[in-house]
Amino acid sequence: MEMQDNPYHCAIIGGGLAGLCLAIQLADKDFSVILFEKNTYPFHKVCGEYISLESRDFLKELGLPFESLNLPIINKLGVSSERGFMLEHDLQLGGFGISRYSLDNYLFQIAEKKGVTVLQNCKVRNQQDFGTGFHQVQTNLGDFRAKAVCGSYGKYTPNFMGGQDAGKELDSANYIGVKYHIKSNLAANRIELHNFQDGYCGISKVDQDWHCLCYLTTAKNLRAHGKNVKEMERHILHRNPFLKTYFTESEFIYDQPLIISNVQFSKKHTDLNGAFLLGDAAGSITPLCGNGMSMAMRASKLLEAELTLYFGKKQTKEEAREHYKAAWNKAFLSRITAGYYLQGLFGKKWTTDLALRTLAHLPGLTNTLVSLTHGEPF
Repeated sequence: MEMQDNPYHCAIIGGGLAGLCLAIQLADKDFSVILFEKNTYPFHKVCGEYISLESRDFLKELGLPFESLNLPIINKLGVSSERGFMLEHDLQLGGFGISRYSLDNYLFQIAEKKGVTVLQNCKVRNQQDFGTGFHQVQTNLGDFRAKAVCGSYGKYTPNFMGGQDAGKELDSANYIGVKYHIKSNLAANRIELHNFQDGYCGISKVDQDWHCLCYLTTAKNLRAHGKNVKEMERHILHRNPFLKTYFTESEFIYDQPLIISNVQFSKKHTDLNGAFLLGDAAGSITPLCGNGMSMAMRASKLLEAELTLYFGKKQTKEEAREHYKAAWNKAFLSRITAGYYLQGLFGKKWTTDLALRTLAHLPGLTNTLVSLTHGEPF
């Protein structure tokens, strides 16, 4: 195992979309990269698995064989209220569907082919900047040095970065995310968002002839039903007639869902303890911001540009931090703000129903709101 003799340009903690995309871009610039992933590819993640088409060209540039994958292109939107009203809308930009099980694995394979050192089943224990121009990263597979460390570890901030949220009890102010893969007759070009008490559920087609059914709700809802997900679904989600149909008439690929708890939606930092942050590590993105996955990929491109200048000795690390922070805010701040306001309209029986019925008569306004959640192609 490599130790201290050959420091890397960049060490990346976490091998999700943001981390893998950053690693591939840096490898394309001939920088040495090591990536630490605590799991083994491929694996499932709680995720809506709808990606806006803003990132299609970017993924193709990374090496994803987009055309040959025959992925569903999604250009129709339906949004329902708990009272049974459905708003219909044509998506101008739209998106495509692919499971994280497939997408992350494709990117992992591309990264390895391009020379990225990927350590799987690798848990990072600590990372420190000793002021010598190098960080030291301590893992269960050894210690490594790098000129820069990037955190793409997801929603939970690790303890060694000062985080404690991963082990907290469920709190009423927090959310849980629940994901199933199902077989459904929902049209391949359509995504639906279904509201229920204190939550909403997205359904859309992905690869393998599956649909992703993923919902977000408060921990309070789960606690009210004895932390029994199935009971909560029957008593809360099934009040929406569309959701009741999906839950009772679809074929579920796995009996048990994938669940994450203690999800919080707040901006964090673009750097912490000397490390650059991207993806959900930089800010937990509300689903109604449009697409956390595209935002994570765009952030990797922004950060790659600053790291390239830093590694090329064209700017200092402090300048790279400041420039990346400014670029991050410019790209995402208004989109995140729009997502927060939109989330406030969702998950309420009467308010949501009234809002959807009003928007049905204002297609121009609906289009404006949807466009706030989709960025420009990059």
